[in-house]
Amino acid sequence: MPYALLADLALLSHLGFILFVLFGAFAVRRWPRLAWLHLPAAAWGTLVELTGWFCPLTDLENHWRRLAGQAGYAGSCIDRYLTALIYPDGLSRSLQIILGLAVLVINLTLYVGLIRARHREAP
Repeated sequence: MPYALLADLALLSHLGFILFVLFGAFAVRRWPRLAWLHLPAAAWGTLVELTGWFCPLTDLENHWRRLAGQAGYAGSCIDRYLTALIYPDGLSRSLQIILGLAVLVINLTLYVGLIRARHREAP
């Protein structure tokens, strides 16, 4: 049972990381030092999508699922509702590239707006 819980926590961490990659620049506006964490995370998220790499959290989750005696993602409500969000059906290579470019464009847009706002606030 603890391995199933660890696998669910890995999945939740994965979702949290994805949300941080996509929307962390909003938090950077409030806490500018967070950029030191968000920029590498956004770069990693972009690289994973553009190159087709797998996030290590996926391997960790699958490892714990196997240790828990589970196969696939049928089990808890976390699996039922979050897995499809993180690993959608029909995720092709071209769609991954589009998602990677979307991550890049979203973050560039947010950071350009952040930099412009800072320049306007400067005396």
